[in-house]
Amino acid sequence: MAGSVSVFPSAEELGPALARFVARQAEAAVGRFSLGLSGGSLVGLLARDLPPTAVAIDAPARWLVAFCDERLVPAEHPESTAGAYGAQLLPRLPLSGTRVLLPAPELPPAAAAAHYAELLVKAFPDDEVPAFDLLLLGVGPDGHTCSLFPGHPVLQEEEEFVAAITDSPKPPAARITFTLPVLNAARVVAFVAMGAGKAPVLKRILEGDEENPLPAARVRPRSGQLRWFLDEAAAQELTIPVKRHPLP
Repeated sequence: MAGSVSVFPSAEELGPALARFVARQAEAAVGRFSLGLSGGSLVGLLARDLPPTAVAIDAPARWLVAFCDERLVPAEHPESTAGAYGAQLLPRLPLSGTRVLLPAPELPPAAAAAHYAELLVKAFPDDEVPAFDLLLLGVGPDGHTCSLFPGHPVLQEEEEFVAAITDSPKPPAARITFTLPVLNAARVVAFVAMGAGKAPVLKRILEGDEENPLPAARVRPRSGQLRWFLDEAAAQELTIPVKRHPLP
């Protein structure tokens, strides 16, 4: 299930389109807009394009922001997703009443995962599985998303909402991550990938063998939408139908 694939000439066009997409999802939310964020290149992209777009949101719902995975490092560490968003994006959002679910990276991995799962349960008291309005995900060259890596036992987790990882193949080794049940409970999931280095794995994910799917290909919202935002370099090997957006 590829979902809807949108291709933009470059990050300069993709970023504003993604910001508008986030704003539309926020406008459609009733009472509260729950947003899950991933790190990597998404941080800079959203920091550049989302704040000016958020200014134009009409009667915004209260925002609940969480992090789809986190490296267990101090907030000031360059690998901290929460720290990066806290420095670059969140203070610039012109929104009142925004609530941020902060991880506790000082805890041991299992305790940090349990702590974050408890925050989710309290934030989504009416959901059997926490169902975000929108999750923004990235994808690695190996097909991982969040901190769900190919062949890792956490891919089989069906009960826990947040899992601890102590052996990440990509340092730092200690992390916490949303599990597939949470990713697949979202109302909308949007993957963002840029650069020619992502082209081979995107072809595998979007056009590959379904018998042994890569982690990103296992994200299949049960009743929600799946969207892909790619630049031309990342999409260059795809043969499936895509929606191409020309330069403005």
